[in-house]
Amino acid sequence: MRWVLFLIGLAGLLAFAPDTQAQTGFDRPGGDYTHFVVKSGDPAECSARCDKDGRCRAWAFAYPATGSGAGAQCWLKTRVPRRTEGACCVSGVKGSGLIEPRAGAVEFGIDRFGGDYRSFDTTPQQKGESCAAACAAENRCRAWTYVRPGYQGASAHCYLKSRVTPPRRKPCCMSGVVR
Repeated sequence: MRWVLFLIGLAGLLAFAPDTQAQTGFDRPGGDYTHFVVKSGDPAECSARCDKDGRCRAWAFAYPATGSGAGAQCWLKTRVPRRTEGACCVSGVKGSGLIEPRAGAVEFGIDRFGGDYRSFDTTPQQKGESCAAACAAENRCRAWTYVRPGYQGASAHCYLKSRVTPPRRKPCCMSGVVR
């Protein structure tokens, strides 16, 4: 009987777990008691600040707004609002840390610095699709890095690379290796 109750409790926890994890592509509107600019542009800084603040129960991070000149923003919350889809944001509850999505060959939060042979401005995208497609279409291209808008100017930017360089953690970017 104890095992049955334990398994029922465990199933209940697992059913609610996805909504309590920090994830890219989600906002948590409401419950704000303070907000601040995140100079590093890293959502992990927002999560860490919530973990250290006794009032904080949840947080939401917004990447720099295209063309606004405003930096990345963090909102700390006194309650845990329901998450809603939002490409602009990353959010989570206190203690959840930061979970970058796994989307096949896309490396979220990674810059592959160097090896550039061509670059261009592109439209804002959730997974750097136009950058990945441009690299796949050119035999010379081995890897790519997409920079979100607001980190190197108002536009999103794509770098095509003639060699595969080591990955470096940078929240501005997402990258991929094609060949």
